[in-house]
Amino acid sequence: MTKQEGNVVEQLMITRIFDAPRELVWKAWTDPKYVKQWMGPKGFSTPVYKIDFRVGGKFHYCMRTPDGQEFWGAGEYFEIVPLEKIVYSQFFSDAEGNMVAPATMGITHEAIDGVHDMVTFEDLGNGKTKFTLYGNEPMESAKSSGQYEGWTQGLDKMAAFLAEMVQGK
Repeated sequence: MTKQEGNVVEQLMITRIFDAPRELVWKAWTDPKYVKQWMGPKGFSTPVYKIDFRVGGKFHYCMRTPDGQEFWGAGEYFEIVPLEKIVYSQFFSDAEGNMVAPATMGITHEAIDGVHDMVTFEDLGNGKTKFTLYGNEPMESAKSSGQYEGWTQGLDKMAAFLAEMVQGK
């Protein structure tokens, strides 16, 4: 929960328990060759994912719908605690990484002032990792805009990717 204009707002939050060691979950989130394997909702592909993984570094990606429509995004890293936490900004962009207003793409996105996106990784032992994603928008907005569903589907794909990686060891 966060405060915005004096009101308490329920922030987008999704938690998953992955049947994979924390190091592998971290790598799946931070290594572009792995991110490209799972990022995006069901049926989407990620043909481009570039990461300069350091505080102050940027990332830039393209998600492609099954019918070929492209959605570009980018962001910047603000805090990195290896194997534990990543705090970052994320925004819609053009193919060059310049910020684009979501409304120009027909997308409603209501950001919470002063809140960055964050992911945390908790080692639960026995090869399991608790992963939590905190978005910078209210849960209600995330559900109505499709962001929640998109993240849920993407994390389903990440779980399947991690299962393949664990089995391939």
